[in-house]
Amino acid sequence: MPYLLDGDNLVGAALGRRGETERDALVSEIAGRLRRTKARVVLYFDGPGRGSSLGNLTVRFSGASSADDAIVREIAASPRAREATVVTADRGLSRRARDAGAKTMTPAEFWDRFGAEAKKGAARPEEKPVDVEDWLRWFAKKGDREG
Repeated sequence: MPYLLDGDNLVGAALGRRGETERDALVSEIAGRLRRTKARVVLYFDGPGRGSSLGNLTVRFSGASSADDAIVREIAASPRAREATVVTADRGLSRRARDAGAKTMTPAEFWDRFGAEAKKGAARPEEKPVDVEDWLRWFAKKGDREG
């Protein structure tokens, strides 16, 4: 079972604000980090929206319910709930996820785990920490880039 991420919680914890631009930047950042792994991630956002799939990353919107409720429903419906890991800084969701049988992980632990994957290559130079403001500026200028 994949990592189940509380998307708006991750965006809010990292940036203190939530919006479509920040959501898009989070999706791009996670998709980039997952390219180097076999991990599967389902990223949940509150409210209506169109889901998508980018390699190992699936993006889902909760519709009329909360993303927290959608995550807990997915755990409860799975015969392998113990293999799920919920990533959130929300204590209430962490408790509900553990009560449903899943493991939990903080956003910092998730970033540490998936930021370290790029460093496994023997000849790679040490990477600098992610500058969130820099990647938000870069992804906000989609029309200004080639490729």
